[in-house]
Amino acid sequence: MSVRLHFNGQTVDATPGQSLFTHAEQLGIPVPTSCNKNGKCKECVVEVVEGMERLSPRDTAEKHLKGSFRLSCCTRIVGDADGEVRCHTMRRGAMRIEKHAFELPVHGPKWKLEPAVTRDGDRILLDGEEIERSTGPIHGLAIDLGTTTVVMRLLNLETGEVIADSSFENPQRFGGSDVMARIQYDTEDRTKTLQRTLVGYLGRAIQELPVDPRTIYEVVLAGNSTMRDMFFKLSVYSIGQSPYQSLTELELAEGKRSTTSLAETARKLGLPIHPKARVYGLPIISGHVGADAAACMLAVDIANEERRVAVMDIGTNTELIVGNRHKVLAASCPAGPAFEGGQITFGMPGLPGAIEKVRIDEATGAVQATVIGEVEPVGICGSGLVDLLSELVRTGHMNALGRFEDGGEFVVAKPRNDEPPITFNEADVNALAQAKGANVAGLQIAFAEYGIQYSDLDVFYLAGGFGRHLNIEASKRIGLIPNIDAAKIVQVGNAAVEGACIALLSVAKRAELEQLVRKVVHCRLETHPGFFDFFVEGCQFAPVGGGVEVEE
Repeated sequence: MSVRLHFNGQTVDATPGQSLFTHAEQLGIPVPTSCNKNGKCKECVVEVVEGMERLSPRDTAEKHLKGSFRLSCCTRIVGDADGEVRCHTMRRGAMRIEKHAFELPVHGPKWKLEPAVTRDGDRILLDGEEIERSTGPIHGLAIDLGTTTVVMRLLNLETGEVIADSSFENPQRFGGSDVMARIQYDTEDRTKTLQRTLVGYLGRAIQELPVDPRTIYEVVLAGNSTMRDMFFKLSVYSIGQSPYQSLTELELAEGKRSTTSLAETARKLGLPIHPKARVYGLPIISGHVGADAAACMLAVDIANEERRVAVMDIGTNTELIVGNRHKVLAASCPAGPAFEGGQITFGMPGLPGAIEKVRIDEATGAVQATVIGEVEPVGICGSGLVDLLSELVRTGHMNALGRFEDGGEFVVAKPRNDEPPITFNEADVNALAQAKGANVAGLQIAFAEYGIQYSDLDVFYLAGGFGRHLNIEASKRIGLIPNIDAAKIVQVGNAAVEGACIALLSVAKRAELEQLVRKVVHCRLETHPGFFDFFVEGCQFAPVGGGVEVEE
């Protein structure tokens, strides 16, 4: 018997009876664990994409896992015939993740460097209280904890200099691709498996940074309400039940706390930095409009903004903010994972092999596809899906209702390595239509509640990695974003991590944000009487609002 094991892109002849974890060790592949490979910590999750029949049956320690996910320490090679096993850790390499922000406003008062961690001789102080004696450097960490991706940025707190950054796929996806699935998983699991798995991967990433982890004295974390609360080991059950509120929001209403922000020591959360370091979770706004939306408000300086601006961060849970220093309204749109590749036949994240740009020749029907990494295509990522929808509409292959004019399937690409063609069908269109419909409903309701038209905006910020790589004209053509003058649209990239950095470097800006979130009007889409009508209208692939002509 000969079983070839392909693990994180490396290949080896597998040894019968040996665990996947042991094979990973032999290959030099780091797999998180804190229980010495006995199945207790539940951190060594891998995804098996081929050859499950050549692996041992699920152990009782794996009862919390479903589908293609296994614990590598409990999973052994047992196949009795030649074949292949392919698997990878929950940190897939080379994934395209937006780590930076671009074209943020520079108007308004300049804030000064004023971190919570300071130095007095050889004393390291946190809010004026000594936590260490050292003459070494003082570092801080800003984290954008997303449902799909995690971004970290290491800063020197004495100079404000960015020392390094890191990013990886959120390893919690074995609990589901969206927040509602993870809420259900965490509630039923009751052992904080999702939190511990994430901390394991964060710990590995922190130890790879070019500094001594013990010189990190504060962490500022942005994330949606579910991701943030789960990281702090809070129950997220209430976020999954109407009216969808965090425990911090409920306790604030009951007078049990003065803010929705969170703070805990690194030791209690399990991060391998200075044990007395503070981990500060930025305040949430309300419901699913979380600390990531709050961080975006800080990044675009909405508290000092006179212009009318909107910020839209499109993802599994799309956040939308409209307003300026006089009035701010926020909404959360339950878009789901479709535009990040989930629920799509050949959908995938922004990994090598993902089609990211599509152009269809109107005369011949030939498809030109640009692939990440310039390798053979294996799927389509979010920006490629938007391009494809736009091109199908533009060339008449699909109508505005999402129906194909010449059959129920469209061939996007034919790899040269005899792999099956990459196709796109009406079921894929329906999944994307529903995701888009939720976003459009959010836009329509938020602007109506604010009392302005899309054309009244001065700036429309597209935040997040997905927004950064979108083709603007394609997005306008299918109605994913408002049909306004392209000059008003600014693709700012990762505004959430930028906001977390500002809060890390300035206690004054942190206090400003604490005050601002209390003034934000939360627009609850699920209770709005017009939501269903706006949703149905938004499922069509046609421009939304405005009178601007979409370019061909």
